Parts: sequence; C-alpha cells; structure tokens
Amino acid sequence: MANHLIQQSLLLQHLAIDAITLVQNYLDQLGYKAQIHFELEGCYRFDNKVNQKLDFRQINQCLRQLNIEGEIVSEYWRNQWEYVSLFNGQTPLKEAQNLQQVIIKLPQLFQQLYGKNTVIETLIQPVVWSGDQGKLIAGSKQIFTNDTRAVHIPNAVQLNVSVLDRSGNNLIAEEGFGEYLQNCFLRTSLACCLLYLPEEAAFERLALKTRYGLAQELCSPVDISGGHQGSIALYKKLGKHDQNMGEEPLFYDSHNKVLSVQQNWQKTARIEHRLGAASIQYNPFINVLYGLMNVLDAVQAYEQTPHLLTDSFTPISLPRSLFTKTENAATLGAFDLFKASTWFSDSINLIEEKMTATETVVDCSMKLGDKIKQAILKQYQVSIFT
Repeated sequence: MANHLIQQSLLLQHLAIDAITLVQNYLDQLGYKAQIHFELEGCYRFDNKVNQKLDFRQINQCLRQLNIEGEIVSEYWRNQWEYVSLFNGQTPLKEAQNLQQVIIKLPQLFQQLYGKNTVIETLIQPVVWSGDQGKLIAGSKQIFTNDTRAVHIPNAVQLNVSVLDRSGNNLIAEEGFGEYLQNCFLRTSLACCLLYLPEEAAFERLALKTRYGLAQELCSPVDISGGHQGSIALYKKLGKHDQNMGEEPLFYDSHNKVLSVQQNWQKTARIEHRLGAASIQYNPFINVLYGLMNVLDAVQAYEQTPHLLTDSFTPISLPRSLFTKTENAATLGAFDLFKASTWFSDSINLIEEKMTATETVVDCSMKLGDKIKQAILKQYQVSIFT
C-alpha cells in the first residue's frame, strides 16, 4: 500500500507540474504574471521537556543553500515557527517546489542541527495538542492570567496571490479586479476544500475555538468569508488588523528610528487565502494550481470587462469532516464535495484545449484536468480500501 501511495503521489505531482506550466504559459501569452507565495506554520518539541529556543539563522542558511526562497521565523506560540516565502520574483511553479522542499527537508534540518544532544521533533500538522499553556486576560491579546490551561495550537498554510500586467502594475490595486479575484476564491473554496484541508485533523483544527473555549486565544478562521479580515482577505489600503499596508520608511533619526513613512499599498495589495491547514499531506503543486485557476478566471473576465463588478458574499461554513458522515449524509464531507464539483477539472481541461489547439497530434486519452481530479480522489480511495 505504501509503494502504491508513493506512486500515486508522484503521478499527481507530475500532472500538476504539467498543468501549472500550461497555465503560466497561457497567462504569459495574455500579458499577465501571477505571483503566488506561501506561509506555513508548524511547531517543534524537545523530548527532554527543557524550554529551549532555537536560533533559526543556521536553518535559514541551509534553506539558501538548497535554493529555497524563504526563511523560518518565530511565531506567536511557544515553540511555534513559520516558514515565510521571500519575494524574489519566483514563478508559481518554483514557489510550489520551494514549499515541497521545506515540508520534506525541514524535519531533517532541525534534527541535524539541533538534535545532537537531545531529540527534537518537527511538527507539520493541523493541530499541536497541548502545544502551549495560558489564558488571556479578557479584552487583551498579549497579557495572560495565571491560568495554565492547555492551548491547542492551530497551524495554517496561507496562499498569498497578486497579479501583474505587462507593465508590472499590480492589478489587485485596480478598482474592481481585487474584489473580483477575491470573489472567485470565495465561490470555489467550498467545493475545493479537500485541496487545502487534506486530512481529518484539519477539520478538528476548524473546531478548536468553539470546542475548547479558545475563541479569545486563537485567531485562525473557521469559515469562508471575505472583506479585509475574513478567511479569504483582500488587502489594499488596510491589513488584517486595520493597519496601513505598504508603509515604507522615508527618514530616520541618528538612532535609526523611523521619522517619516510613505504608504505604497499598491505594491503590497494581495489576496490572502488563509484557510489551509499545515500537513505533510498538503500538496503545494495542487494548491498553486488551484490559485492559478482562480487567477485565470479573474483575468479572462478582466479582458472582457475591465471594470469588474462583484456580488455580495455571505460567509458559509466549511465541512465538518473529510468524508461524509453516514448519520448525516445531507452534509457532504470535503471528499464528496470535490468529487461532485467540475469547476477545477473543467477549467484545466479548457486551458489544455486552448494551448494544444494548434498541435496536429490527436490525443484520445483522458484530459489533463480529469486525470488530476482522478489522481487526487484515488489517493484517498487507496488509503481507505487498500
């Protein structure tokens, strides 16, 4: 079974790379460039229970040597880290390769660099149970009480998306385009949640705040919502915490303190898809492809009508589980939602047809989008029935 799953994974990766390359080339022909970047959260744990902190400089040096365009930084909770993609102009395909390398290599690097005198465990998973302790004072986001109850840490994968035109202008800052692209993600995120919530623990992550009374301590999103603070956020002038976006220092004093700033929000405007769950089963190639297909929908609409209008969107709940529960079959799980949907596969099929329309070779085999969808579903079917 293990070998079969590995073969299925390699096949899916190969198909996804083909599709990403097709879409990148098609966008190039239209005069656009998608910029996609990842953020991945995780934790580490020492077996000797010593409250050690890691110096990530060595890890980041190793990442550079591996040609991975990103770095590891500390996150909010104890022993929590975050991989943050660097803006080096990498293609979406290279960004997927970067994250894939991080998921594979980071546990090895932690062990090599810091596991000499003690065993260190690297956790890339949706929930780290009892990962920290504490209870915030009511109304505070920083000050804790003496209550040492367990905090179960949710770990996310975030997909950040912007789009450049031929002149290098960020279309997210254009009137209507960012809103339309956000609406594309809002419309497709329910049916495609299997792609970014790839295991059952990802749905336990969504229920943490209500199930364990951690709504004040945890800020991870639990439904599909828009605006500039929702789970699929559009950041233009304001960010998630109502802070000004794109502030750049202009003048410093003699103590290197910033005296004056300018706001260049047009440069940093983006969509942040904040629903993904950290997991070794998370497929960066498939999720980059998902991002690209939404970009393509928005770009094609923009080509026809530069002044795009969007409908209002009411937040909707995500599934409660990976698979449909027999006792409540009316509420489909992520697997069945994706299986019933055709947008993802049909969109890839259409681009394949457009990009191969001039080729004289007739290929009667299954279309690329259908192959990818079948390979995604088969991974779960193999794990169930084998």
